Amino acid sequence: MKRNVYVAGVGMIPFTKPGKSEAYTVMGARAAELALQDAGVPYDAVQQAYVSYVYGDSTAGQAAIYGVGLTGIPVFNLNNNCSSGSSALYLARQAVESGVAECAIALGFEQMVPGALKGAYEDRPSPMARFAETMDQLQGTLPTAPRAAQFFGGAGRDYIKQYGIRPDTFGRISVKARQHAARNPLAVFRDTVTLEEVMASPAVFDPLTRLQCCPPTCGAAATIVCSEEFARKHGIALKVRIAAQSMTTDTPSTFDSGDMRRVVGYDMTAAAAKQVYEAAGVGPEDLDVVELHDCFTANELITYEGLGLTPEGTAEKFILDGDNTYGGKVVTNPSGGLLSKGHPLGATGLAQCYELTHQLRGTADQRQVEGARLALQHNLGLGGACVVTLYERV
Repeated sequence: MKRNVYVAGVGMIPFTKPGKSEAYTVMGARAAELALQDAGVPYDAVQQAYVSYVYGDSTAGQAAIYGVGLTGIPVFNLNNNCSSGSSALYLARQAVESGVAECAIALGFEQMVPGALKGAYEDRPSPMARFAETMDQLQGTLPTAPRAAQFFGGAGRDYIKQYGIRPDTFGRISVKARQHAARNPLAVFRDTVTLEEVMASPAVFDPLTRLQCCPPTCGAAATIVCSEEFARKHGIALKVRIAAQSMTTDTPSTFDSGDMRRVVGYDMTAAAAKQVYEAAGVGPEDLDVVELHDCFTANELITYEGLGLTPEGTAEKFILDGDNTYGGKVVTNPSGGLLSKGHPLGATGLAQCYELTHQLRGTADQRQVEGARLALQHNLGLGGACVVTLYERV
């Protein structure tokens, strides 16, 4: 029988620009210690560790978590691109749910360098080769533009082509993100911006401008999950439960649909969300708050529809009506999202968990979504994997 899994503790350090952070070993240990303190349990009570990062050598996970303790437990290193953090959470949850462990930690960190993302090896096939070839067939490749921006900018172009929305609709997402981040002391960019400033920032890849692209970021976050029996034994308040979770990967439609939205994971998102809603017996209309993968404004817009927050073709109205923020239908990315909070790849999924846990506990301070009861997390990695997690207030 599957067991209920609870979020016992969360920890996150302030995200910073590359070159301004401590070493990944220090960041990771700090985030793990904060999660343990939040849960009120010692590290030797943790039975398994799942550690996520993208840019790091083998066993970097051990190097980070050894700063917390040397207890001899299994430590698993995970790299699922930008969905690495939620992949670690998925496995930690699975271990507790199945009874393999009573308590597990998911830890994610990233020590990044300035500039666009790029692969580490040039002497072997790239795991993104098939995606790049598909993109080149659909829209060509621009050598001077960052590849990730071309993927997601292309998705934005295809959306504009189908639904005829204004390019500055994407820019409004950045304005909203900065407004939310202004309330988040852990975010990188906390200064608000106007729509005019967003649209006047340097072009990266049409329709995306610089202020519509998430920055390379350093940081770390962690989550402790446990069983109900473990929580009661250790005096942990049962406040947040993982109600449902799904991970999906690519299907043939990613490569043969002729649609850049699907190349960047729209169908993975829709499938994972559907599985979660069905498992929990809820629908998108029941959600109060969402942290979704806004690596670029174009991805936030298409993800509204992939998650079912608004019907296909209505994302522009959803934005213009303010249904994506406080006072609207569902508050999206109250943390500021990847666009403003930052995107340290291995930590992102766990930073999303940190935000939603505090929302459901009612401890999100100025960012608090009043009466938040159900929260959805969406974390996407090209290459590819998508993890959608539903949390509920107990």
